[in-house]
Amino acid sequence: MSMAVSGQFSGVLDKDQSTPRRIALIGNALPRRCGIATFTTDIFTAFRNRFPDIEIDIWAMNDRPDGYDYPAEVVGTIDQDDRVSYSIAAQAITASGVDMIWLQHEYGIFGGSAGEHILYLLDQTDLPLATHVHTVLSDPDPDQRRVMERLVARSARLIVMSTLGRDLLISHYGARPDQVAVIPHGIPDRSFGETATMKARFGFGNRPVILTFGLLSPGKGIDTMIAAMPTIVAAQPDALYVVLGATHPNLVAHEGEAYRDRLIAQTEKLGVSDNVRFIDAFVETDELLDYIAAADIYVTPYLNPAQVTSGTLAYAVGLGKVVVSTPYVHARELLADGVGELVPFGDSAAFADIISGLLSDPARMATLAARTYALGRTMIWPRLAEASLAAFSGLAGPKIAAPKVSSPIMRTIGTAAITRMTDDTGMFQHSRLGVPDRAHGYCIDDNARALIWAVRATGVEPEKRAKWLATYSGFIDGAWNPALATFRNFMAFDRRWLEDRGSDDSVGRTMWALGVTAAESDDASLREWAMGLYEQALPTAAKIESIHARAFIILGGAAVLAKSEHRFTRQLLERFAGELASLVAAERRPDWAWFEIVLAYDNCRLPEALIAAGRVLDRKDWVQTGLATLDWIAEKQTSERGHFRPVGHESFGREYAEPLPFDQQPLEAWATIDACAAALSVTNDAKWRDRALSAWRWYLGDNDVGVPLGDPATGECFDGLHPTCVNRNRGAESILSFQLAAQAMAAIMPRENRALHLAAA
Repeated sequence: MSMAVSGQFSGVLDKDQSTPRRIALIGNALPRRCGIATFTTDIFTAFRNRFPDIEIDIWAMNDRPDGYDYPAEVVGTIDQDDRVSYSIAAQAITASGVDMIWLQHEYGIFGGSAGEHILYLLDQTDLPLATHVHTVLSDPDPDQRRVMERLVARSARLIVMSTLGRDLLISHYGARPDQVAVIPHGIPDRSFGETATMKARFGFGNRPVILTFGLLSPGKGIDTMIAAMPTIVAAQPDALYVVLGATHPNLVAHEGEAYRDRLIAQTEKLGVSDNVRFIDAFVETDELLDYIAAADIYVTPYLNPAQVTSGTLAYAVGLGKVVVSTPYVHARELLADGVGELVPFGDSAAFADIISGLLSDPARMATLAARTYALGRTMIWPRLAEASLAAFSGLAGPKIAAPKVSSPIMRTIGTAAITRMTDDTGMFQHSRLGVPDRAHGYCIDDNARALIWAVRATGVEPEKRAKWLATYSGFIDGAWNPALATFRNFMAFDRRWLEDRGSDDSVGRTMWALGVTAAESDDASLREWAMGLYEQALPTAAKIESIHARAFIILGGAAVLAKSEHRFTRQLLERFAGELASLVAAERRPDWAWFEIVLAYDNCRLPEALIAAGRVLDRKDWVQTGLATLDWIAEKQTSERGHFRPVGHESFGREYAEPLPFDQQPLEAWATIDACAAALSVTNDAKWRDRALSAWRWYLGDNDVGVPLGDPATGECFDGLHPTCVNRNRGAESILSFQLAAQAMAAIMPRENRALHLAAA
């Protein structure tokens, strides 16, 4: 069997600078009881023994909430069905300093359709990836094919244990021939000829022992071998068939031990109960090897022709056992050239004939055992470690796409997207791709943002702008519920309000929009309307507790105070901003300088609000706290490669935790730009302009995926950034974030560079 990427692996490995010095090994791990856990632990041990200067970090998959009592080698765990756990692991692995990832892939150990959650982890790191593929399906379902094709595309090296597995990866999944290494299943290095000693240990006496090991399930073909036993016993009355292994946990969960009971009943019916011994136990590797050593013949009567690997078959070969097997993939390849005996699937008569013949021919048994043991010497664990490390040499990570930054130099951002998403009622909330989604109607959040945009859109065609101002202000005006003295939020497409009271955040955003309109609109009647409704809603706003909603209210109030004195607004800002500043001191830790113990949405609005309040109220301490917290969050939102990476929404609710990168939202980039603009206004420090520009470039493609979200020509913006692509829906929040970010950038960029920076960055 080939043991390298191409050709045979031979000789002593020479490690050079292209050899990894530290590897993240992802798979199951002991004491979890399954074949992948055993294999992962075995390859870890093999590497540690053969290459002690190479560090291996095991990342273990958990299939139960309480996990397992892992050894120290397991540096982290991943909850199988929790997608956020994969994202957390991706960030930790990337930050750990490993040179590559070595993935043990089996469909059943990862969450999502066909185990797709593992792709979410892999998509969040650009580390080189080697994937050990334990199952290669010749007839996958659509999800299995999709996942495997993605793994093939992501992996720098694929490792399989059989030539057929290699052929299938190439012919069915698009792998390159030079991408795939064939490395046999590793086996322990054990002495030959321990049979008599181990028979005595297990109380088998001098009886001829036939052994099958594995988690019991119908696919193992145990009933086929039991049906062969009457004929075998007729020729060899002392013959003993040992069935070693616990019942598969999934089967136990479904029907208890009914399958084992049926097998026992079969032995009684055939009159061979004294010749079949069931050992119901999950045995560790060393004890399993002792059981295999006690056998004269090792049998794998499996019924699945496509089974690519069998660890216990490899163990049996390594111990020099005579092997009789059905011709599944691994057996056909491993037992070629007269090493063992192959029997048709489900053919009890053939099993009986071959096993009886072998037991009556000691000379042939000895010849087969010698051949098998000789083959096993090429498969011992040190050889697997050497072949694997050779396959890892020189691996490269995936190529990160170059930013596809817009090239036209434009002085304004197009408004086609605004037109598409606005009707006579207001701005639609969502879209399906580029089509407004009427099913979700409208919300005051988006119309409040749209009003701010329209107030500041002085370069837009006057007739269009006037219509948009009337539409968005009319929506907000109609949202006021005088009975409850608050604003409603959601409206159906047929103009029915869906609630009597909106959320605190929606009230806060509306107060922000009213304050900006009252202070900045060039239409006197619109300023008068906005100030009147603002004052009407102030008592309700004063009762709000949410710190994000309070930040929006502060921004609206700061806009009002920047134009004229307003006693109640001043009092409200003094209270809200003072309490906001005190939160930073209360939550501060050596590694945490933020307002709350979690990161959430619109994060930069909090320091922006403190800066704005400090400026209009002449509180330099608030300004300094705002600048310090903005500096802290800006560092958190800078990737390893230096580009802007907003806090992903998966971070929400994680206490004192490093931010997770996905999914990234346009709203965060706009908030960052606005906050940096506020910082620039009070410091005149160019670093804030640079940070704002970095956030702006995120829209244009300077991001983790290298794909633009915003289109300056139309003003469209995709709804978010996933690990490998954009969310191709283009809803109101995203479009307005892009549009408002562009307005903010236009205000802070030097005039001579403004067009270039905005459109071509």
